[in-house]
Amino acid sequence: MFKNNLYKGLGLALICVAYTACKLPEVAQRAENKNVPVRFNGSQDTVSAASIQWRKFFTDPNLINLIDTALKNNQELNITLQDIEIAKNEIKAKKGELLPSVTYGVGAGLDKVGRYTSSGAGDASTDITPGKGVPEILPDYHFGLQANWEADIWHKLRNAKKGAISHYLATVEGKNFVVTNLIAEVANSYYELLASDNQLETVKKTIELQSNALELMKIQKQAMRVNELAVRKFEAEVLSSKSLEFDIQQDITETENKINFLLGRFPQPIIRDKSSFIDLVPATVQSGLPSQLLANRPDIKQAELELAAAKLDVKVAKAQFYPSLGISAAIGYQAFNPSYLLRTPESLIYSLAGDLAGPLINRNAIKAEYLTANAKQLQAVYDYEKTILNGYIEVANQMSKISNLQKSYDLKSKQVAALTQSIDISNDLFKSARADYFEVLMTQRDALQSKLELIETKKQQLNAVVDIYHALGGGWN
Repeated sequence: MFKNNLYKGLGLALICVAYTACKLPEVAQRAENKNVPVRFNGSQDTVSAASIQWRKFFTDPNLINLIDTALKNNQELNITLQDIEIAKNEIKAKKGELLPSVTYGVGAGLDKVGRYTSSGAGDASTDITPGKGVPEILPDYHFGLQANWEADIWHKLRNAKKGAISHYLATVEGKNFVVTNLIAEVANSYYELLASDNQLETVKKTIELQSNALELMKIQKQAMRVNELAVRKFEAEVLSSKSLEFDIQQDITETENKINFLLGRFPQPIIRDKSSFIDLVPATVQSGLPSQLLANRPDIKQAELELAAAKLDVKVAKAQFYPSLGISAAIGYQAFNPSYLLRTPESLIYSLAGDLAGPLINRNAIKAEYLTANAKQLQAVYDYEKTILNGYIEVANQMSKISNLQKSYDLKSKQVAALTQSIDISNDLFKSARADYFEVLMTQRDALQSKLELIETKKQQLNAVVDIYHALGGGWN
């Protein structure tokens, strides 16, 4: 009879396992696409500039000191470092779930049962010693150990631990991505600051030149060679340039404070060499192969690790449909009198039990978690593909930008040289009455604009070099 009941119970358990294993909801699956073009815009480079350490890539000692300070003090980077610690602790937590949990307990209490209950009626007829019944109020003392363990038969806990490890590695790559962004932002802001310094110096020289021209117009007016309109036009031009000077000074202040913010400090002057900006030669950057982006760019590696974690999360959610095997055990001592507490084996208590439990009827919550995990996995696939595509396009854009900016800079340099010569020519022609004041005015205005544009183009060249170094994944190593 007992064997028949046992077989029936095992049969029912097997039916439950088969039911829960087979009746899984269908989900969409999609493999990620890692295919990238063979080269960047016909480039023949096979070595990527991303392999160069940032200390060797940047040569300005003032910029290197700024980046050093930013890597130590930047708040966003320090926040990311704490994310790494959180992910590391999550690994320890998931690893702990694989091991049995053991607890200890010590307790004491009193127990009084009702007279007209099954326990009370039974106790009344029991003697501890001849002539004595069980006390009406019965003390209870006990201490011992209790252990619980879930057998990881479906690898649910192990996959959860692997997923936590992937999340941890993804946060490390996230930190590296923050480092590359921080280095690029500090460098770009530094070159922007140098450009503003040079623009300010150019405007000051132009104001001096325009002031001299204004004095000349006043003299010419006294000589009746020009009218009041010429004087007012030149005076307005001087005032416009002085207004531009204050605008540039404000840009310098804001850029300095932006750098100070990135460095995690309150506003203070930024040490820099203002004199050599226009003579800076942008570094030659090798783009390497597109396939190297998969190994160099931290955001791509982060997306890949998050994808791996998402796949493991799907396996963990899937294992929730299967029954879990739990094993519990306890050992200790219990007695109603402290003097009897350590008597062995009379006061010794122990237990051992195993439980097999799984979802049978209402599985909607588990099904929802499984479908959510799968949807997140699909999101991770698309995010991974998007990150690769974005990285390739960023590099291609910056390579094209560097080439076009160099051509533009060469032409603007010739333009500045021509307009600078035109200033002296227009002044000489005006003095000999072969040109009017308006030609002098427009020549000075065009020369100023061309010089400011040349400085802006130089800044864009330097920024493009920083941006392609960043796009290739350089800076974090």
